[in-house]
Amino acid sequence: MSEEIHNTSDHEIYDRVISAILDHRLQPGTKLSETKLAEAFGVSRTRIRPVLVRLANEQVVNLTHNKGATIVEPTEIEAREVFLLRRLIEPVLIELFIKQASDKDILALKDSLEEELNAISTADIRKSIRLSGDFHLLIAQGSKNSTMYRTLKELISRTSLILMAYNNPSDYLAVDSKTCTCSDHRLLLDAIKLKDIETAKRLMISHLIELESNIQFKRQTEDKADLHLIFKNAA
Repeated sequence: MSEEIHNTSDHEIYDRVISAILDHRLQPGTKLSETKLAEAFGVSRTRIRPVLVRLANEQVVNLTHNKGATIVEPTEIEAREVFLLRRLIEPVLIELFIKQASDKDILALKDSLEEELNAISTADIRKSIRLSGDFHLLIAQGSKNSTMYRTLKELISRTSLILMAYNNPSDYLAVDSKTCTCSDHRLLLDAIKLKDIETAKRLMISHLIELESNIQFKRQTEDKADLHLIFKNAA
């Protein structure tokens, strides 16, 4: 398409693709054709390429030469490896956080938890998943260990994709849902405020085990996605 017919920004395109993945209109393994996306959004293919590169950098899609882009499809083995690694490093991170976190760091955790609750109450699935990951990243950031923070940031991204791939979006809409992390995060915050390192480490491990145990690894294969139909109102 040589001439763009809409003023859709790159960020809007990215946002709509991510949202479609989160609400399961685009399943893991779906091929994202540059041509079809360009037609759906009413933009040139050169506008689509940077969006796909950004998604690839965030490990949301696989971008392969001559094969194009497909949404990452994590296997059960890969998912369990992610949670195993998280159980190894996050107890260390929360101990470091408690030993040196400032009142400002703790307040940031409190604010993040409140935002997560608000996102769930308004059925904002995408935001609730992101804020759940942000809670853990704030702990990693406050630990002052930059290497472990970068590692966890990648693991959080992969965890979000795993949750998108295997869990039902409606599981995030109820505060009392088993997959809701808010109650666990509240307990973690209480232990942090009390500077109870051993309890915080135990709660962190328990939280990650429960999160993994609630993942439904068996899912039905759906029909091939119609990108134009999915994004016809996007532009």
